Amino acid sequence: MNFIVYSRLAALLSAAVLLTVACASAPSTNGGALLGLEAPVAVSTFSFERDTFAFPNMIRSRHPDDEPGLYANYCFVLARGIRQFAQYVRFDPALPKLDHAGYIERVKEVAARAPYEPVPAPADRIVIPGYASLREFSREQEAAVKEGLGGRWWTMFHWTNWRVALPISDDHQERLALLIISELRAGHLVQLLVSNFPKPELNHTVVVFESIPKKGAIDFVVWDPNNPDGPGIITFDQGARGFWATDVYDTDPGPIRAYRMYYSRLL
Repeated sequence: MNFIVYSRLAALLSAAVLLTVACASAPSTNGGALLGLEAPVAVSTFSFERDTFAFPNMIRSRHPDDEPGLYANYCFVLARGIRQFAQYVRFDPALPKLDHAGYIERVKEVAARAPYEPVPAPADRIVIPGYASLREFSREQEAAVKEGLGGRWWTMFHWTNWRVALPISDDHQERLALLIISELRAGHLVQLLVSNFPKPELNHTVVVFESIPKKGAIDFVVWDPNNPDGPGIITFDQGARGFWATDVYDTDPGPIRAYRMYYSRLL
């Protein structure tokens, strides 16, 4: 089967999935508040300063010489990794540290867990010894973390990425905003594919960990793999019934489309 046939098949599958999502029932709002959100909602167990990687995914277009060791095009790997560490890992600074190879194998264990699997009890999680947090661990063991997380090619060509080339309804985007709020209330991080296709600027992923209501809109606070220094913001606009890149690293503010990522075997 050639590339064109694969492309058409992926597009048909994506259209079927979008139709299914669009037909799903939307959660009810309460008392007229925008999408039922009357106060900020955040994942209480998540801290940007503690639970994120210390190093960035680099933007390849900003490094045209392709210098050796450039860690670029790993945004999907890192965003998935943030969720895997949040769900399946327990840090124990009191335990003896492992050697470089030992940490690579431990991170590989984490990366092998699908982010949609049930979250185990803390006592049953994979233990990272010698460190208190992901930020500390990834700062001191950067090379081991990168190697353990694995390659990027399968994420770049994942079939769900084809969704960005398909039409998307305002209903879908509003339902997604509702779903993000629901997941945050349940204590779950939400990974999104965000794009301003056909503009060749943004085909990226971010992880939502907080929502903040404001007049006519909701700010979703995100961790961006490209920026370890601080959170970004994508906004859901009530009037436009769509998302806006308010503060996305190295991206001009403007309308974007958002899709949920890695929450089932197919998506």
